[in-house]
Amino acid sequence: MKSIKPGRGPSAMGAAGSIVVSVFGIFWTVIAFSITRDAPFPIGFIFPAFGILFVAIGIFQAVYHYKNATSKQRMSLFDITDSREESDPLNLRFGEEAAQSMAEQEESDSKAFCPYCGAGVKRDFQYCSKCGKKL
Repeated sequence: MKSIKPGRGPSAMGAAGSIVVSVFGIFWTVIAFSITRDAPFPIGFIFPAFGILFVAIGIFQAVYHYKNATSKQRMSLFDITDSREESDPLNLRFGEEAAQSMAEQEESDSKAFCPYCGAGVKRDFQYCSKCGKKL
């Protein structure tokens, strides 16, 4: 049965992109503060606030994607495959022991995931309780 493959590649790229967004937000904030230094309250606050918002979102996304890329219990809605069909290239970073223990854990779990919608289902289910498709 196929399950949602924990995708590290999209999350690693997302973490790198989030760092770029955070750096952009820092530059935006510094430049906006210097340009709107003598502006009245709404203008002098709104433009630098966009930069602060970029930094906050970038940091949140970087942490989220980094944890998703490096943890054992990670999830990606983009990669719905069987581990025998496509190996995870970043398992090399974590060693073969980590990949084997994760495969053993997947086999021993009593829950699986619907390959169509990602909802948790029991292994003996024939249909998904969320989307109704045949498993």
